[in-house]
Amino acid sequence: MSFTHLHVHTHYSLLDGFCNIKNLMKYTKELNMSAIAITDHGTMHGVIEFYRAAKAAGVKPIIGLEAYMAPRRMTDKDSQLDKRAAHLLLLAENDIGYKNLLQIASASQLQGFYYHPRIDREFLQSHSEGLIASSACLKGEIPTQIMEYGSEAAQETLDWYMGVFGRDNFFLELQRHDLQILEDVNKSLVDLRERYNARFIATNDVHYIKREDARSQDILLAIQTGGLLDDPKRFHMQGDTYYLRSPEEMEALFGSFPEALSNTEEIAERCNVNLDRKGYHLPTFVVPEGYTAETYLLELCEAGVRKRYHEKADDPEVRERMAHELSVIHRMGFDAYFLIVWDLCRYARERNIWYEARGSAAGSLVGYVLEITLVEPLGHGLLFERFLNPDRGNMPDIDLDFQDDKRAEMMGYCAEKYGHDHVAQIVTFGTMGARGAIRDVGRVMNIPLNEVDRISKMIPQIPSRPVSIRDALETVPDLKEIYDTDDTMRAMIDAAADMDGVARHAGTHAAGVVISDLPMMEYMPLMRPTSDSEDVPISTVTQFEMSIVDHLGMLKVDFLGLSTLTTMQKASDQIFARHGERFTLNNIPLDDPATYEFIGKGFTAGVFQLEGAGMTRFVMQMQPTKLDHIIAMVALFRPGPMDIIPSYIKRMHGKEEIRYSHPLLEPILGETYGFA
Repeated sequence: MSFTHLHVHTHYSLLDGFCNIKNLMKYTKELNMSAIAITDHGTMHGVIEFYRAAKAAGVKPIIGLEAYMAPRRMTDKDSQLDKRAAHLLLLAENDIGYKNLLQIASASQLQGFYYHPRIDREFLQSHSEGLIASSACLKGEIPTQIMEYGSEAAQETLDWYMGVFGRDNFFLELQRHDLQILEDVNKSLVDLRERYNARFIATNDVHYIKREDARSQDILLAIQTGGLLDDPKRFHMQGDTYYLRSPEEMEALFGSFPEALSNTEEIAERCNVNLDRKGYHLPTFVVPEGYTAETYLLELCEAGVRKRYHEKADDPEVRERMAHELSVIHRMGFDAYFLIVWDLCRYARERNIWYEARGSAAGSLVGYVLEITLVEPLGHGLLFERFLNPDRGNMPDIDLDFQDDKRAEMMGYCAEKYGHDHVAQIVTFGTMGARGAIRDVGRVMNIPLNEVDRISKMIPQIPSRPVSIRDALETVPDLKEIYDTDDTMRAMIDAAADMDGVARHAGTHAAGVVISDLPMMEYMPLMRPTSDSEDVPISTVTQFEMSIVDHLGMLKVDFLGLSTLTTMQKASDQIFARHGERFTLNNIPLDDPATYEFIGKGFTAGVFQLEGAGMTRFVMQMQPTKLDHIIAMVALFRPGPMDIIPSYIKRMHGKEEIRYSHPLLEPILGETYGFA
């Protein structure tokens, strides 16, 4: 018997679903099922990850959403009348249906949110094309009316849904989860069959992958609601049947309704949505009349190269490098990208907003002559291909730091120029790390806080490589001893280990802003800014995280706020007011001996990337005399290369022999004293 699960919540149903998408696909294959749906509560966070994982596993992805229906209008927010919202299962039959899901998921968050992200009948009706719907679980509108008022009371509602979707696109959903009320609702739904010639689908309200995961999902619910596991009055799901049942199990449950099983296969065959990447979606940059993006970029570079290089502007090395970079940029279709970033930097300069571009973008001579970057790349031997390489085919990524008191102004300019509906911040997900999972689980298990805290602090914290609880048990003897000798602690640690990496909450990325050519909702669903968002003029956040935004070919710009730049800009203003000399990031001298002497004495407080205690100690040992020394120290001060800092300093001061693995490496590694 063939069967497809059409009602599935992943861990993006935050603190409710316990389905890791990769593991979900693996188990779907083990059960020999050829397709599966994603229907998270009110959001579409996971649909692209789900789609890609399903394709990679050879499973057909069905894209859906369990929407919330407002009791009245989606804009009504009366605590007595509008607090409760009904569930409705929606599946995209085609690309039109997927676009309507994006609209529904976005509007429910941006316009209808009240306890839940909600839509109303009017909005649903106008966005119903290409969608298949079902009556959902016990919290669906029709089942709720049956439970509260009887099947006759549900007829008007069913009439409406049948009118909107039609018999072939609206199904009555049958579930079995060891609940008598569910059996009663199923009987009432069956009784309604003749009036509507209705069609059924059998579903399992999947919240976790395997039956043994029920305990973990129950812990998630307790974390979400702030309850204790031993409190009988807390909200929980009754029984342990909300897992990915096999086709054989579903046939055993619904053998008397074979069409309810076969209809799931019919829907799976009908649902065909293509979410493969379809090129880049750069916003339109309006160039002066008579220009193309390519020719305007060339003209700006011609002006910029003479401003930056002066008498060396026609040097063959400069000209060859600029021509090469412009050729690569044009072939890859990124002329408009550089114009967009140039324009942001131009606006910042005109408004006396200090900024810098970090990372591999410093290897671009085009970036330098456009005054996007501050570092001259040829003299420092920087490679353009590290930033933009045709063989990789990645979107350029220029991280911009702005003084933090003007970051909002920069974001406001971006939104006004390209349109508020074309610009959004980017969601990020806080996941349960090892220590956090221990604390969350310990609280819901009602274990004394001091004991929980003692265990959590045994988990090593390494920022560059998070340590899992399982790894800690292998490497921390004291933790392993407690695990082996204390049953309560073992239960807590095991439960927390299962939570490690599960999405806990949605936040807003500290810097990322996405800009699109079409209104953002053409490509991805949007949501309201989260509570950790600062007061910025961009009022929407993508429901897709950074990696998905990149995958979709969207333009991302990082607007990072840096307090150091604010301090420097204000200091520059004060120097000008008192002494009449104007310093900018372009004319502050980089070879001032007194500055290096000052740093070498350990006066690094407030100096970006140099002010930590460990870094300050090494800088004092190094006694830098030029910028290259500072650059090397910043590169070395991280896990891994940190171990060679003492030898690097000794070689720098001639106290240790410089060795090369091969004589041919000396011209390459000479400036780093033989270290690669």
